[in-house]
Amino acid sequence: MSVRPAPAIDPARGDTPYGGADIDPHPPLRIGIIGVGGISQAHRNGYLAAGAELVAIADSQPQALQARAQAWGVERSYTDFRAMFADGEVDAVSIAAPTAVHAPATLAAADHGVHVLCEKPIALDLEQGRTMIDACRHAGVVFMINHQLRSHGAAELAKRMLERGDLGDITHLRLRQAHDWAGSAAVRMSFSTRASSGGGTLLDNGCHLMDLARYFGDDVEEVYARTATRKFAVELEDTAHVSLRFMNGALGTVEVAWTATGWEEGFWIYGTHGALEYTNRSGVPLMRHVHRASPGTTWGETDVSEHRFAGDAPHARHIRAFLAAIRGERPVVCSGEDGLEAVRLVFAAYESAERNAPIRVADAPTTLLG
Repeated sequence: MSVRPAPAIDPARGDTPYGGADIDPHPPLRIGIIGVGGISQAHRNGYLAAGAELVAIADSQPQALQARAQAWGVERSYTDFRAMFADGEVDAVSIAAPTAVHAPATLAAADHGVHVLCEKPIALDLEQGRTMIDACRHAGVVFMINHQLRSHGAAELAKRMLERGDLGDITHLRLRQAHDWAGSAAVRMSFSTRASSGGGTLLDNGCHLMDLARYFGDDVEEVYARTATRKFAVELEDTAHVSLRFMNGALGTVEVAWTATGWEEGFWIYGTHGALEYTNRSGVPLMRHVHRASPGTTWGETDVSEHRFAGDAPHARHIRAFLAAIRGERPVVCSGEDGLEAVRLVFAAYESAERNAPIRVADAPTTLLG
């Protein structure tokens, strides 16, 4: 299914190539969402903010599906996503269902010419992820992974500064995402077993940070991970640290936890000519650029530039980027290949923790499935 073309321009009606009173140069894309759990709300909000039209939702749980359909005012709801695609009139879909659904839903979307924004992790098997990528490429549809941290205002600016060489050569990255399940005494059931989720905080939170590590620092050569279960009665790790060595010689650390108090996302990038520091702990989205441009700076006193970010949240910004890629206005922000490499790094980290030894990424296992 292709994107609906814009209506023909009619000069007699007062239309112009930039649109007239009766014409929208970008007719709303028709969106479906598969999976109506908590993260689906962020997808729906992002599409509405971007001017898209949510026309259909699907979920295997009838009660949850009905509740979302009523709350969102969506007329078309399906317990089988295949029926949604068969009925047509969907240009793009968000796959916000559990990871086991990602591959079959992506393949069905590609078969119907529907563009795909897939939640992370792309898959728990590298070959399965490759099949998803190949299917979308063969169908000519956009396939983007929802590693939305790439679209955070701070991350976008940091990427531009790195590309300009503002920080010189990267020496070390530190990446952190941690929370405590909002103070809950238990982990959500779908995250508590290996069979239900595939992994603990290293997969859940670490997947995002492994992607951000590659976004900032390029490819990783080797990882060394330690994991622990310190708080929750789960089969999986609730705390993990991973040391990274990049192909270019830079070093990095990834810190993830379900055992933190509150919520933190942050990154620290150190280079030969400057540093960037971002954390949401300050209460406002703020990034500091520490550098030495003025004469007379000291060990502890440097030049500092501060950047604050307004507007849409990262999920909404990422969805805007997805829609822009569909319209051909920009490249895909986070490709299927990017999603696959983030998962590969997580797999390598699990293998490292199991062996208590460094693991070359090239030697990482290809699956977390039994």
